[in-house]
Amino acid sequence: MADVMGPRRDGAALDRRLVAFLREWLGQWPPTERLTVAGDPARTRPAWDGVVRDVLGVASPDGAVVSVPPDRADAVRAAADLWSHLPRVLPDAMGRPEAGAFVGTFRWTTTPTDLPDAGVWVPPSEPGLPEWLTPFGEVLVVFDGARYAAGVGLKQHNRYGVELAVGTDPDYRGRGLAARLCAQAARHIVAGGAAAIYLHDPANVASGRTGAAAGFPDEGWQVLGMTPPVDPGP
Repeated sequence: MADVMGPRRDGAALDRRLVAFLREWLGQWPPTERLTVAGDPARTRPAWDGVVRDVLGVASPDGAVVSVPPDRADAVRAAADLWSHLPRVLPDAMGRPEAGAFVGTFRWTTTPTDLPDAGVWVPPSEPGLPEWLTPFGEVLVVFDGARYAAGVGLKQHNRYGVELAVGTDPDYRGRGLAARLCAQAARHIVAGGAAAIYLHDPANVASGRTGAAAGFPDEGWQVLGMTPPVDPGP
């Protein structure tokens, strides 16, 4: 690595909040080689929503870290030495051959776009909200009268990084509401001392445009996980 902070493609050092987020989220950052496998006990514990995700990975243009339970680290190291190999070999290396691995686009910001505010903060129990917003601790919502139009939920991964989840009612798409909500939520996150994180399927072009408009540039980073997640049990 050219810089212990992990360089961006433009050569600037990464924001310390992002580095601290990745270090805590994955158990190690920056990578020490092209693919660093980190055995992290956090991969055996429930995440923000009570679900155990036994695989998390993040790749930058300079290297990648994949985080797995400590008892699977050696098997994953033996199975792959390149990030691109992981989706194919992870299910067997993790002892879950029926599972699938996926790769998404990883974006972040500490300087969100200065778009006009669009929503109001309400509890997830607020009447009229769609079911997908109910697991979140904080939700930012646009209402048209009493009708839900668009919303953002916050995934509090740790004190240094908070991920946005955004959705717009089909009748209200094409009005820029999602980008305005994401920028507003990101400003809230950054003001609280964390980096704002935005993940999406690379095939979801509309989601990518929303992220870019809200101030989440595509730096060529990726995120990796496995589905289905592990059942945490009773």
